[in-house]
Amino acid sequence: PLKVYYCPFIPMTDQDIMPTITATFPLWRNIVLRERIEIVHVHQATSVMSNESVVYAAAMGLPSVYTDHSLFQFDDLAGVILNRVLETTLSTLNAAICVSHACRDNLILRAKLDPSRVTVIPNAVDPSKFTPDPAKRSADGRIKVVVVSRLVYRKGVDLLVGIIPKICRLFPEVDFIVGGDGNKLLNLQEMVEREHLQDRVDFLGAVPHSNVANVLRQGHVFLNCSLTESFCIAILEAASCGLLVVSTNVGGVPEVLEPDMIVLCDPNVEELVEGLRKAIERQEGDNPVDPIDAHKRIERMYSWHRVALQTIHTYDRIILEPPKSFLQRLGCYQRLGGFSGIVACILALYIELWIQFVVWLQPSKAIDIVPDLNPTEHCS
Repeated sequence: PLKVYYCPFIPMTDQDIMPTITATFPLWRNIVLRERIEIVHVHQATSVMSNESVVYAAAMGLPSVYTDHSLFQFDDLAGVILNRVLETTLSTLNAAICVSHACRDNLILRAKLDPSRVTVIPNAVDPSKFTPDPAKRSADGRIKVVVVSRLVYRKGVDLLVGIIPKICRLFPEVDFIVGGDGNKLLNLQEMVEREHLQDRVDFLGAVPHSNVANVLRQGHVFLNCSLTESFCIAILEAASCGLLVVSTNVGGVPEVLEPDMIVLCDPNVEELVEGLRKAIERQEGDNPVDPIDAHKRIERMYSWHRVALQTIHTYDRIILEPPKSFLQRLGCYQRLGGFSGIVACILALYIELWIQFVVWLQPSKAIDIVPDLNPTEHCS
């Protein structure tokens, strides 16, 4: 069974806590020992707990895996700082998983990882939850373009503001369904009022994930305007529901769907309008996407069962690796070079001393071990 521990750490922004260096370790160690954890698997480069957990795991002799879902830049201050932090914390990492080849290339460059330790395991979709239903589409023959996204800059909402009026002028029979919330929602609403498109654009607000499939089933075309994406599971869900996808040609998006299921465009208004024109004309013509066939193809290409098997294969490989000694970990940090390497080694020494103090203060034998639960017996 899956267990979730809610740790009493106050989030600072985006559900991330302030960097603690070592303050989270006593509780982290208590959980790891209680549950007899053998592998530490973390996600998200901006997560403080994830970065600290990789360091803690190496210090306790546990193998660690990091899954990267995002692409980060190299030329802005935030990216430079984050990449340096990631390079430091992942120095002792056993394996990394990326959701696309573009994501893999980006992570290897950012964190200076050994390419042999970085594998690609794409995301997947639950086909049973994202099934097509053409009967849910408009009975009056109007074409619906669906947008389901966080309405923020990174998702290309500024492009959407320019696309909707042009498509509405080109195709009087086309309407838009926009699901999502964010700080760019006002820009879209102002555009709709300015262009008098209230009867052509339907704003749904934030859509619970359990209801996303019902929204997608109403559409013929799915539009993704993202400026950066490592994978974009939203277009996978849309294709599984039988929609023809129009998307910006960024990041790992070209790897997700076969060419006849997606129209790729450069991230600008003119290209996206042209891509939408082609998609709408195809859906209105003699060669529309067959929703049932599209769903079956997604079902064959992507499955969470396959993702689980590939992840377990990674676990099986790293569990056999011997733990790194303190001197080996110092060597990993020292390879950062320059002042960063010196600082990382000093921090590693401090963490090692802190760990020994915590072990003395809270001996392993004083921590209760949670018995394994048999799900079958527990349910009965």
